[in-house]
Amino acid sequence: MPTELATPAPTAQLSSLEGAGPLQRVIDELQAELPQLEVRAPSALTREYAVDASTRGRLAGIDLGPAVAFPSTAAEVQVVVRTAAEHGIAVVPRGAGSGLAGGATADARQLVVSTERLNRVVEVSPLDEVAVVEPGVINADLNRHLEPYGLFYAPDPASWDISSIGGNIATNAGGLRCAKYGVTRESILALDVVLADGTLVHVGHRSIKGVTGLDLVSLFVGSEGILGIVVAATVRLRPIPVARRTVSAFFATTAAGADALSAITRSTVRPSVVEFFDSRTLANIDAHSGSTLTARGGALLLIELDGYGIDEQSADLRAALEAVGGLVTEETVEDGESLWELRRSGRGFDPAEWFAGGDIAVPKSRIPEIFAHFPVVEERFGVTVGAVAHAGDGNLHPVITLRIPEGADPAVVPPQLHDAAVALAEFALELGGTVSGEHGIGSSKLDLAALELSERNREAQHAIKRALDPAALFNPGKAI
Repeated sequence: MPTELATPAPTAQLSSLEGAGPLQRVIDELQAELPQLEVRAPSALTREYAVDASTRGRLAGIDLGPAVAFPSTAAEVQVVVRTAAEHGIAVVPRGAGSGLAGGATADARQLVVSTERLNRVVEVSPLDEVAVVEPGVINADLNRHLEPYGLFYAPDPASWDISSIGGNIATNAGGLRCAKYGVTRESILALDVVLADGTLVHVGHRSIKGVTGLDLVSLFVGSEGILGIVVAATVRLRPIPVARRTVSAFFATTAAGADALSAITRSTVRPSVVEFFDSRTLANIDAHSGSTLTARGGALLLIELDGYGIDEQSADLRAALEAVGGLVTEETVEDGESLWELRRSGRGFDPAEWFAGGDIAVPKSRIPEIFAHFPVVEERFGVTVGAVAHAGDGNLHPVITLRIPEGADPAVVPPQLHDAAVALAEFALELGGTVSGEHGIGSSKLDLAALELSERNREAQHAIKRALDPAALFNPGKAI
């Protein structure tokens, strides 16, 4: 966070808020009961905590941020939540603020519970292949901590170097390695969770197997902070592969590259990562990063192999992709690292364009159809559409753009961008997919979630919410 936020906001700022009495009482009681706990009152200095990565554009219109508490122990989280509940104050759990769906947005009458100081790796057990970590641990930092043990934590969202384990759990984050190792849920064995009344519960098992009772771990993973605050997680670890290799395969067109994905599935090779870049995405990366990807082809499959028999895997993969027209290269370590960095951070946005993003997913056999549908959406709404995809699991990240006409107000986004995003989501559902593969619903995709979830489904989810949070104080207006 910016250093200017290190100075606690003056409590006096709160007096200007109508109806702020209960929140002020919460702050006063917390400061009295936990003098070591930093609590910042709503002020201009807490504005950063009102938004996440996807909603930072709103900062200019925010005068006061929310109240923010910075607990450093599970016991402190319990006191904060219990005190807020006693006064009817809504609580917004927050990790690193890197979310892309407005899941951590908060206003000046709410209390953000930041987990950034719950940042300890409590235990690493090489023989059990598990670690116990607090939610504020950064994904990449965990893997750096595990490297001397010869182990790694598999889920790796593109924001791995800035996103926290708690945030990854909240959204059931995916990432590049999902093709082989699965999403966050497959790596979470147990959770310690503070519920809305301040009680601390442990769900799940340290063992790999465990079927006693309902699977509450899977319920909390992906619940976006509306059911409880995770204060510790027992995560599953895996041995660092003995070898890794990057393989690129360029194709003449987007359609040719998308069609080639089935050749990987039909082969005996199971890559750890399969990323697909369409023509528009390659051009975008070249324009914003100074790379020359388009000189090598019109579409790219970027693949990582790992484990034993790496030469045999490479040979089988090369044969499969060359048979369908791919220009295949086994990249050097240096060139491979450069390509993966372009995948994670190479795309950019033209300030002369409006844009909208997304994270739809389809069965991986239907990937060619969703890319083939982009021109239909472009013609219908007058926009351009490009995407990079976690092709090993069918998760796409489309970017929809529209040139800002001369004299137009850039802040007034025309409705066709949203309408185009809805149209893509609807087509993904027709193909058997989902409106959100990994970013979550948050506050920005509630309308899309309504397209996917039946009324009875939503009723069941709200019933679960009421059972665990009867006053609806945890992250209101999010996820469901």
